[in-house]
Amino acid sequence: MSSYSVNNLNKVIRGSKRATYNIEEIDAIADAGFLCHVGYEFEGQTIVLPMAYGKIGQTFYLHGSLKNRMLTNLISSGKACLSITHLDGLVLARSGFHHSANYRAATIFGTTRMVQDRDEKMKALESVVNQMVPDHWDTLREMNEKEFKSTLVVAVDVTTASAKIRAEGVIDEKEDQNLPVWAGVIPIKQIAEAPITAPDVPKEVEIPESVKDYASKNSFLKL
Repeated sequence: MSSYSVNNLNKVIRGSKRATYNIEEIDAIADAGFLCHVGYEFEGQTIVLPMAYGKIGQTFYLHGSLKNRMLTNLISSGKACLSITHLDGLVLARSGFHHSANYRAATIFGTTRMVQDRDEKMKALESVVNQMVPDHWDTLREMNEKEFKSTLVVAVDVTTASAKIRAEGVIDEKEDQNLPVWAGVIPIKQIAEAPITAPDVPKEVEIPESVKDYASKNSFLKL
């Protein structure tokens, strides 16, 4: 398995034993989600915003309006940092000091460019939809030319990355382990409930298989 080289930009300093630079492990974290946080600077102020993303290989795609301040800033700066986090559990120790969380968190660094090639832009937009709900793009009406031209797509080509993963139980002081204080882990999972059809959808239109599959795989319900 290949890994990103460690440098001053991606090196994990605190909690380094939980760090990974393995490309496959970092890809798995990114592939498991569809929401990242993007940091950028505007007039000397650092701003962080949540954004949906698409991913094809080692390129992430962000989209928005043509005048989106964040996207235009990313294009002009030529670089970006994306953060993706999955919360897997609350780790409740016998002391507040040792409370923690189980998580998978990746930090992605890359160079940015405005996507101008028509085919790449369309595939990028498709990837954003399918990143959220796999195979859903093909169930939608085709994007019209007005929508296509009014949408700005920014590619973030990955140059390096790192991740931290915690997947363990409580780590308490030895002298605290016999105290009459509860300690343990509360597992956390994002689940989907049954799809709610919009009231103006014709009755003969069925819920797409992509939606039912997503809800079924991410829910305790059997649809």
